[in-house]
Amino acid sequence: MSAVLMTGFPGFLGSALLPGILARREGASLICLVQARHMDEAKAKLAAIQAAHPHIADRVQLVEGDITVSGLGLSDSVAVEDVTEVWHLAAVYDLAVPEDIAKLVNITGTENVLQFCRERSGFRRLQYVSTCYVSGRYDGEFTEDMLEEGQEFQNHYEETKYEAERLVRAAMADGLPATIYRPGIVVGDSRTGETQKYDGPYFVASYMKRLPGATFLPNVDKNVMASLVPRDYVIAAMDALSVLDKSEGKTYQLTDPNPPSAREVAEIFGKHLGKRLVWLPIPVSVVRGLLDTVPGMELLTGLPAETLDYFAFPTTYGTAHAVADLEGTGVSCPRFRDYADTLLDFMAAHPEFDSKAMV
Repeated sequence: MSAVLMTGFPGFLGSALLPGILARREGASLICLVQARHMDEAKAKLAAIQAAHPHIADRVQLVEGDITVSGLGLSDSVAVEDVTEVWHLAAVYDLAVPEDIAKLVNITGTENVLQFCRERSGFRRLQYVSTCYVSGRYDGEFTEDMLEEGQEFQNHYEETKYEAERLVRAAMADGLPATIYRPGIVVGDSRTGETQKYDGPYFVASYMKRLPGATFLPNVDKNVMASLVPRDYVIAAMDALSVLDKSEGKTYQLTDPNPPSAREVAEIFGKHLGKRLVWLPIPVSVVRGLLDTVPGMELLTGLPAETLDYFAFPTTYGTAHAVADLEGTGVSCPRFRDYADTLLDFMAAHPEFDSKAMV
């Protein structure tokens, strides 16, 4: 019987992917690599998933491990000889992550996963989750085939995910069967609004809620696109693409083919929250500098300085491979304006979540 190994459980994407992986792989078992400190959360999450999806009962094993350790920190008692597929989702998804942590988790962790894959006999596929933001501040359309374009990076998250994808592509060139997925900024489920943390565009909504009446915003260029994507599209797309023979060796950018502009996002949120927007004749870069240097400004506004970088962002993303290979699967990305209200309704109903990422 074949087995699948997943890193990144019980994270936002891994938790949603789990039932589909087993539904499409009859007879296969799933081994979830979980850090010791997240084991209780993983057990609770798995119990909830099993209650909703009876077909996965007795097919999932939670094992303690750590991608930053050689051999993934697996004990000798864990049987991994039947693993023929790996889903590598574990990473630090945090724009303000310190360099040492970003390198350890995103680069060293990926190196260790690749080594694990190489050591498996009869290995069939690495499903690797990257990010659109390996583009850095590339000026223009960044396609699915592009990677090393001399781009500059805005933070350690972008740069280390870029370096990690370079490692994966080098392994692919050496014969490792793999598929790369690059989600955009993942927000909640388009149908329910469900999410695990409020970052990215949610910071803008939080900022609007803090101000009575009018909301003052810096002058955002109308041509700046917001590459937002709901979790359910990312999950459905990866689920469908992962079992296609033609997806091996490809990179897919999983983001909205027709994204809203950053101004549209603010306007849609403002309308839902009953806020009047006032666009100030101040460049985003100036406001970003104030948030970064004036003590208390980030806390007062609820806007991290790093978030504003994406309101003056020169990059758009091509999705030709994803759109073409998803044709006929029934999977397509919904329009942001059709689910934005759902995101904000969930946010209002669940104030217990915050912006912290799993590390």
